Amino acid sequence: MHTFLEIKNGITRHPAYRMAEAVSLKINKGEQVAFVGDNAAGKSRLIDILTGRWPLTEDVLHYNFRNKTSSLLSDNIKYISFRDSYGDSDMSFYQQRWNSTAMDDTPLVSELIPVIENEELKDKLFTIFGLSELMDKPIITLSSGELRKFQLTKALLSHPELLILDNPFIGLDAPTRDLLHHLLKDIIDEFNIQIFLILAKSDDIPEFITHIIPVAKLRNEEKIKREEFSQNFAINSGTLLSEQKKKMIGELPAKMASSLSNEIVKLNQVCIKYGDRTILKALDWVINSGEKWALSGENGAGKSTLLSLVCADNPQSYACDIELFGRKRGTGESIWDIKREIGYVSPEMHRSYKKNIPAIEIVASGLYDTVGLYRTMKEEDRDKCLLWMKVFGIDSLADKLFLQLSSGEQRMVLLARAFVKDPSLLILDEPFHGLDLKNRKMVKEIIEEFCKRENKTLIMITHYEEELPRCITNRLHLTKNQ
Repeated sequence: MHTFLEIKNGITRHPAYRMAEAVSLKINKGEQVAFVGDNAAGKSRLIDILTGRWPLTEDVLHYNFRNKTSSLLSDNIKYISFRDSYGDSDMSFYQQRWNSTAMDDTPLVSELIPVIENEELKDKLFTIFGLSELMDKPIITLSSGELRKFQLTKALLSHPELLILDNPFIGLDAPTRDLLHHLLKDIIDEFNIQIFLILAKSDDIPEFITHIIPVAKLRNEEKIKREEFSQNFAINSGTLLSEQKKKMIGELPAKMASSLSNEIVKLNQVCIKYGDRTILKALDWVINSGEKWALSGENGAGKSTLLSLVCADNPQSYACDIELFGRKRGTGESIWDIKREIGYVSPEMHRSYKKNIPAIEIVASGLYDTVGLYRTMKEEDRDKCLLWMKVFGIDSLADKLFLQLSSGEQRMVLLARAFVKDPSLLILDEPFHGLDLKNRKMVKEIIEEFCKRENKTLIMITHYEEELPRCITNRLHLTKNQ
């Protein structure tokens, strides 16, 4: 077989970006490869080396591209990372997403689609991903799943020789995941493209993958065929949450119910529109204290928009008949009065969180509902943060800078941030994004243990039914354009 990529004893010049040992591997033409490993195993660091992001001590990285007009890696490789974003955005974009008056200066999806001569490929991608109905939407209004569809379409339209996708299936509803599996296989067959996947969810390996490169402890192991890949990352069926950690959660001081009403959320005939687009139409929804809700629906059905109303982030909530914690919106309560009772994490928050401060300060910001930490941390607050970081198994990361953590580690930090105030209402929008099998199971157990306590209410979104905790008591399914 002809060699597509080869690297021998690759060592980055900068020590901070090195693997635990020199990188050596060879990938042949036609091999579709998944790099699989736990959070912080070194998958993204390895890919950065293979894509030439960091200069090496010697010229030992070589590709054999068909493209004779350009040998530049940037012209032949397209890489979509887990932290795909709206551009150079920060938390201000996260807030602007719900504010129609702040969207005038943000580009439309149609303005960001590259010009391409292959109309057949364009039509095929637009049909599969439903891009036509998104073209007139400002980019920052896309849901997590819609944004992923846009990024995939944009990358595939450039017809690269190598397409690298970091956790491409997360954030997509089940039908779209299946469509993407088939599309990538068709792209491989039709355009002779090679694909590398970076996967923390090692039970999500599609059939078109021919080989696996396991990554562990900043080392790449030998390439093996998919058929030979044993479930190296499997976990047993027992609990991962120790009795000590269960006790830490269970013995937290009980909080008095903050609402005079048993109704935590009450929406009456709520409608949300952006221009000609109706996101929510005449929605009635009541959540009582102690209920545990699973919120579902296809990408773009309005799930995140609905949660923005509950979290008091959406200005349109003032024009709607909404009661939160027994108080009608617009009757004198502040946003902070509402947020004080809510712990929240979402893919949008993760993408927009670019504060390069110590992880423990990210967790502490959840106590004050701020983006960063703009005050001196009290000793008792530090103790709360360390308690929850220990529960999530990330206390060793307390003093490490947030942006230097892996995406999985960052997600664990943001989860600890959601729990740290011991909220009455816990809102988890796709909480397992980017987590490996072990961490997904552990976080699920943490959610279940937390929800055993009195007056704890949960709203959770996931596109994977098996990720829902056993404590779910109610369900709401949203249908797009209805």
